[in-house]
Amino acid sequence: MKADPPDAIVVGSGPNGLAAAITLARAGRSVVVYEGAATVGGGMRSAELTLPGYVHDVCSTVQGTSVASPFFAGIDLARHGVELVHPGVPLAHPFDDGRVALLERSVEATAAGLGADGPAYARLFGPLVRDADQILPFILGPSLRVPRHPLAVTRFGLPALWPATTLARRRFRADPARALFGGLCTHSMLALDRVASASFGLVLAMTAHAFGWPVVRGGTQRLADALAAELRALGGEILTGHPVTTLDDLPAARAILFDTTPRALVAITGTRLKGRYRRRLTGFRYGPGVVKVDWALDGPIPWRAEGANRAGTVHVGGTFTEIAAAEAEVARGGHPDRPFVIVVQASRFDGSRAPEGKHTGWAYCHVPSGSTLDMSGRIEAQIERFAPGFRDLILARSVRLPADLEHENPNYVGGDINAGIEDVRQLFTRPVARLDPYSTPARGIYLCSSSTPPGGGVHGMCGVWAARSALRREFGGRA
Repeated sequence: MKADPPDAIVVGSGPNGLAAAITLARAGRSVVVYEGAATVGGGMRSAELTLPGYVHDVCSTVQGTSVASPFFAGIDLARHGVELVHPGVPLAHPFDDGRVALLERSVEATAAGLGADGPAYARLFGPLVRDADQILPFILGPSLRVPRHPLAVTRFGLPALWPATTLARRRFRADPARALFGGLCTHSMLALDRVASASFGLVLAMTAHAFGWPVVRGGTQRLADALAAELRALGGEILTGHPVTTLDDLPAARAILFDTTPRALVAITGTRLKGRYRRRLTGFRYGPGVVKVDWALDGPIPWRAEGANRAGTVHVGGTFTEIAAAEAEVARGGHPDRPFVIVVQASRFDGSRAPEGKHTGWAYCHVPSGSTLDMSGRIEAQIERFAPGFRDLILARSVRLPADLEHENPNYVGGDINAGIEDVRQLFTRPVARLDPYSTPARGIYLCSSSTPPGGGVHGMCGVWAARSALRREFGGRA
């Protein structure tokens, strides 16, 4: 620890915590990051969860929002040894009859594979992808601001406010286009008939077409290590294995930024936060959880549909009607017999993740918050449905329920990997309705996690905006 107290402290070393620390350090401020775990990264960690030699990403693998993020664009990842590997196809969605819908890098190629719905797909996504450089900076910005490109943002924003069921059924006549889009919308962790659930499908498809969905060679931990190296090169300090449970655990600093949930912020700050603001933080709502399974495999997943072998991510759930029913069941507090399953098969494109000839894979499905039901059997049954022989390839598995995920990363309350439900109300008022959502009424206390705008994903922009708020308010720097 340095003899002099730092200008700023960041609690938590997830992508937003590290982005906040780097932003502060670039502005000439001394920064110390406190991390409770033994390694940095939050959702960017990797570990041998199954067998020796098999590298599994603890949470994030596919880096679509990372490559779209203005923050990551300002980091020379190659200098820190990070190599991004692009699968041949970002996303595949197989069906029982052997067909598969493919989200290709090209809008035109994707549309060509969607039959009669191809022209409608091109009309919806062609303009969005063309204007992605104008739309995505607005999406990844604070929620309350005037867009620099209002026409492009409006073109995105009007359909984004629709429920996914409405947009899918109005724009497309049949599966596979409806199911391809609906699967993207399930990343919202909302029932697909909820307002604004379509926004996630639009954003994810836009990033896939405009930037791709790459994986980090060797595991996502290397991305976290690169950010840590960038911070240290700027003079920042990182203390791992230092959990923070109270402000008394920290030295004095002009600004303390918390890469935590509102729940943890209230617990750590104690009486520093009072009254109505504190009550509103305690009322912050968390969304469904996930059950995640990682596998060590004796070979690649044997998809019946050949096109799925080219994809880094495979959505498993059948038709749009099936997907919507499964997510509605979760929203009602149930556990669908046939859950919608998100599968990632990074080792097909990155051989360093498993011994020669072997593979890794992971999948998760949504469950009610805090669920204790092991869904691994249902997850594996869904994959077997579209990849006969999959179960025979399993050498070992790691199953983590919501409580396990929250234990590993306290920001995942009840297994919610988005650190707070992102419905239409809380999407624009994270964590509370406030002109500057990163600041608090307590001088020097800031929130920089995914519980602030723009929300979940490995993009770091919550940290950037929080750091700019602290620089403006505490140090008189530029916002």
